[in-house]
Formats: sequence, C-alpha cells, structure tokens
Amino acid sequence: MRKTLLATAMGAIFALSACSDNTAPTQTETTPSAVENNEVTSTNPFFQQSSLQYQAPDFTAIKDDHFLPAFEEGMKLNMAEVEAIANNPEQPTFENTLVALEKSGEMLTRVARVFYNLTGTDSNEQRRKIQSELAPKMAAHSDNITLNPALFARIKTIYDNRNDLELDAEGVRLAEVYYERFVRAGAELTEEQKTAIRALNEEHSTLTNQFSQNQLAETKNIAVVVDSKEELAGLSDSQITAAAEAAKAAGHEGKYLLSITNTTRQPVLSQLDNRELRKRVWEASAYRGTSGEFDSTPIVSRLAQLRAERAKLLGYPNWATYGLEAQMAKTPEAVFDMLGSMVPAVVENTEKELADINAMIKQQGGEFEAEPWDWEYYAELVRQAKYDLDEDEVKQYFEFNRVLEDGVFYTLNRFYGIRFEPRPDLPVYHPDVKAYEVFDADGSSLAIFYADYFARDGKRGGAWMSSFVGQSHLLGTKPVVVNVMNIPKAPEGNPTLISYDHTTTIFHELGHGIHGMFSDVKYPTLAGTSVSRDFVEFPSTFEEDWAQHPEVLANYAKHYETGEPIPKELLDKVLRSRSFNQGYDTLEYMSAALLDMEWHSLSADEPLQDVSAFEAAALKKHGVDLPAVPPRYKSPFFSHSMGGGYSAGYYAYMWSEILAADAFAYVQSRGGLTRENGDHYRKNILEVGNSRPTMESYKAFRGQEPTTDALLIRRGLKTKVD
Repeated sequence: MRKTLLATAMGAIFALSACSDNTAPTQTETTPSAVENNEVTSTNPFFQQSSLQYQAPDFTAIKDDHFLPAFEEGMKLNMAEVEAIANNPEQPTFENTLVALEKSGEMLTRVARVFYNLTGTDSNEQRRKIQSELAPKMAAHSDNITLNPALFARIKTIYDNRNDLELDAEGVRLAEVYYERFVRAGAELTEEQKTAIRALNEEHSTLTNQFSQNQLAETKNIAVVVDSKEELAGLSDSQITAAAEAAKAAGHEGKYLLSITNTTRQPVLSQLDNRELRKRVWEASAYRGTSGEFDSTPIVSRLAQLRAERAKLLGYPNWATYGLEAQMAKTPEAVFDMLGSMVPAVVENTEKELADINAMIKQQGGEFEAEPWDWEYYAELVRQAKYDLDEDEVKQYFEFNRVLEDGVFYTLNRFYGIRFEPRPDLPVYHPDVKAYEVFDADGSSLAIFYADYFARDGKRGGAWMSSFVGQSHLLGTKPVVVNVMNIPKAPEGNPTLISYDHTTTIFHELGHGIHGMFSDVKYPTLAGTSVSRDFVEFPSTFEEDWAQHPEVLANYAKHYETGEPIPKELLDKVLRSRSFNQGYDTLEYMSAALLDMEWHSLSADEPLQDVSAFEAAALKKHGVDLPAVPPRYKSPFFSHSMGGGYSAGYYAYMWSEILAADAFAYVQSRGGLTRENGDHYRKNILEVGNSRPTMESYKAFRGQEPTTDALLIRRGLKTKVD
C-alpha cells in the first residue's frame, strides 16, 4: 500500500519545526554543552545548513559516522531552546512561545529528516544499529518536551486566550493544534502518570523499531530461490533474466531468486504456471515474521497492549478511540459503520469472482478449489477470457520514463502549470535516484524533487512520499521532496516496462509530492501533508485517476519501440478490466483495515493475544473470513498498523478515496483537465495544509461534503448515480 510521511523528527517531536533559516541562534551561541571536538564539528555536514539550493542535503558529504553526533548535539541544542522558552520570565505570548517553538530544533530536524529517509530507502547494518540506539532516546526527548509542565502552561494560556490575541486564522489554528497535541501526549497527567507514560513510550519506540528491523531483515531472508528455469514457466524472458541476476548477486550462482514484496499477495503469482512454486512464494510472504530469529508475533501482541495501556492513562477506553478523535472519522464506530456497510456487497462480489475462478480451474483440468496462491493466476486467465487482455502486451505501452515524463509530469503541467527540470548537478543518495527542480507556472522556482522508483536491497517495501525540507514562510524554507517506489528495474540495456497498477501508483505518489511542494503556509507545523491520516491520502488518490484520462493517455501510452499509441481496442480492454477483481481487491483491503481496528479496540485490561487466533476471530466477527482471500497484510508484517504510522488508521485509504472520487467527479463536471480547475483545487486543498480543519478545506473546494456515489462507481460496484 502507498504510504506517506516517513518517520522523521516530526514523527517523534511533532511540535518542532523543519529546518530554520537564520532565525535560530547558532550552535556556539546557544548550547551549554558545546561540542569540544572542532574537527567533528567542522566536518559534520549537519552542524550547519546545507549550502545547496533550498538546503537540499549534500549526500556527497554525509557519512554514517555523522549521524549519532549530530543527533546528540541536535537534541542538546533543542532542549536548551525548549527550556529557554518554558522558563522565560516574561508573560507567554504567541511570539515568545509558539513562534519560538516553530523556530526551534533546526539541527535535530535537519539530521532526522535525512537519517530516517535513508533508513527507509538505503539502509545498511550501521544505520540499523544507529536507528535502534536512537529509538528510546528520541522517544524520551519528545516526552521531555510534551510533558514539560511550564511549557504546557504557556501553551494553555495562549490557547485559552487565542480569540483575544488578534491572531490571524492560521495563528489561531496553530494555537489549537499545539494545545491538542500536548494534551493528547499527556501534558495534563499527574507526575506519577507522566512517569508511567514515559516508560510506555520508551518501550513502544523500541518495539516499533524492532518490528521495522525485523521486516527489513525478513524481506531479504524469505526471497524464494528457484533451482531451474523450467519452474519459472509463465514469466517473461526479461523477468527470468532479472531473477537470475538477483540470485547471482545474493550468492546463488546458476539459480533464480524471486523477491517478496510487502503485501500478502505477490505480483508473480499471476504468472507462474507451477502451482507448487506459487504456494512456496505465497507462504514465504504470508508466514513471514511468525517464527525464527525475526519472529514479530510477540512484538505485535505487546504493541497492541502498550497502546491500550497508553490510551487508558490518557482517559480513553482503547487506542482506536484515542487515535480517531483527531481524525475526520472521529470515532471507531464511524469506521466500523463505514466498512461494515460495504461488507455484504463486497463479499457477494468476491464470491462471484471466486466462482468464476473455480470454474476456470476446472476448465484447465484442475481438481482442486482455489487457494490464496491460486487466485491471481486463475483470475488472470478469467480476465483474459473476459477481456482478451494480455498483460505483457499491455506493458509494452507503459515504459517507465514515458509514464513519468509524458504522463505524470504532463498532467501536472496541464492542470497546474508546473514543469520538472532535471538537476544532474544535485547529489543523490543512490545512483538510481534522479533529482529535479520544479518550476511554477510563472517561471519561479518552487521545489526540489527526488525520484527514487526502483527496488533494491536496503529499501523497505511499498511506496511513499517524504520530505528532506518542509515549506514555511516563517523559516523561509522551500520544499525538498522525495517519492519512493519499488518497481523492478529491467536488466541493463533494456527498457523498464511497467504494469498499469505501477503506472497509477506513480501518479498517486506524485499526488503526495505536490501536496508537499504546493504548501503555502507560514508555520511548519501546519505545512504540506501535516493533515489527518484520513485526509492525507485524498490528494494522492485524486491524482491517480488522471492516469486514465483520454488526453493524458494519448500523450504517454505509446509502444516502447515504435512510439505508436496504444490501440483503442486494447485501451478499452484495459479500462474495462479495471473493475475486474474489485471484490478481491476491496475485500483484502477491508479485511486488513478491520483487523487493524480490532487490534486497537482492545482494552488495557485484556491479556496478550495469540496473534493467529486473534486474526481468525477478528475476520470471522466481520464476515470477511474467506480462506482464499487473506487480508492484504497479516499482523506480523503489517507495518502501517503495527509500525505505528497508521495504527487504528489503515481505514484512511478508503475514507480518503471517498473524498478523492467525489472530487475527481466534480472536476470532470467542470471541464476536467484545465488550469482553472487545477488552480481552484490547488488553492483550496493543496496549498493550505493543516492551516484550517480539513473538512472546511474540502467544502471550500467542492461546495459541500462528499457523497459515496463516485466511490462506488470508481470501484465498479455501481454503474451510475441514482
């Protein structure tokens, strides 16, 4: 699943700013424990702002040995700033408290943004060790800020008087966000309770880091080694060559290696003719993290319990109630109602698809009922029979560079007027990464963008967007944004041909990207993608649907050799087939979302759960326990949920899709791909970040709250609006 907002300094210290310009005192002026080793200070690139454009990281100067000293000094500097704010003898004002906090943490944020981005995209043993060492330290640092009674007293004073301080709307919003976040972190607890929550936070940080480390290690360990080429029947020659090269690189000369991606189902399952190999691949995926050195099941059980205990300390019955209070959904009941209302139709649709698949198995001479490792293989045969669609033929019209440049960049230019210019002079952290400068419609420079699209060792699975530098008028900073995916790269000298699903994901992630790049707010805490989890996926999902817009398709869907446009007959098949298998796709997502909600609906009084038994009971409870359709993620590798970022929040993709489908339908009713529509959407959704409540932003754009009609049509579950 696509993911945004990697763990950065903001993840651990949500109230701190992105890198400040020249507004914060320098290290030598502020710290009471200035670094004595001048050599370390002078050679460590994190001890000063990058001299590159928009403070983009100078990856040529960054070494792994720089991270820990910079984190340690950054935390000392930041704590000195926070203590100065908290203990200021002057009466609390918006400027000397909230603005001062917004300007604090420059060095810590600088190193954290780089480090946590690299641990996700280009990890190694040293970085993993540093990450483990940092986890409890960063948790404690965050607690030292949010649980500081003197600091909270100042924030509360400003909050209580916010409507009498002659603040503009963004200033009022900042006061409200700070107050809410400090209260939710435990600022109003007793000292005894604060001690307890510190201990919970430290253990939680350690365990989430261990969960992440286990996932990364398991991804490499569980890759399936295949002895003979014959077993790979069904794969293309290019895929077989890539598998041979991967095996050689992993020390299995003469064999073939199939890597495991981060979801339960695997892309190669739709192609492999060998049923036994399909089973091996599926089991390697589905049972990862359940045994051996990287067994994450005890971590999963304890993380769910820890979150419940934390929620109880804060006065909530469970973690889901606590987490959803700050989201658009507001309550677990709203989420269960939203998902539950769709279950009957989705299950019915899925069972029809299963019947077609079992019929195809019999037609092909099989004497078995479909298992999870069979679904995609026979679904592809059903798709071909229904739509006469050959995926290999389709991929010939979706060459990676053309999709990115003539598809996504073209769309963003037509809709918003922006353009992407390559910047080969800017250093990157891996040879596969490409840097661009983004220019606005008036020719002014808007942002720096890094494109990191190809799979490799050391990169975690999935797709996401993050930032190296955030936008802020207060700090004078412009966005430096990265998009990350895991597209299999073709062997050297061959074009990378991608699926239509990968195509839409590129559109999706740049939807996140422009959400960060178009940010136009004063305060860094409110900038860009710093919105609720069930809103942040809306702009990205909105951009997905441009992939099938006729004008856009005509510009990029061309044969990789001849340049001929995709034949209308083939294109029609591709677009018609998009509604195929939607029961399966929706059910595996909903099952994971319901599983996430059930884990986080546990109370603090309940014992540690047996992971396998809990999963089975949760799926049965909601009527989504179809054996052939497991959840998209099982708990031991469900990083969205157990990794913490989307705990009690995986439903957000569906919630956001309601907004996205409604918004896209609205834009089409107003003329579609026009600058007028793009500017209206940009102004009311993308530029404002969290500077006002998100539903206010949506209604400012749309004129009303969304309905679910467009979503049902988008997923092929409804053919027209009643």
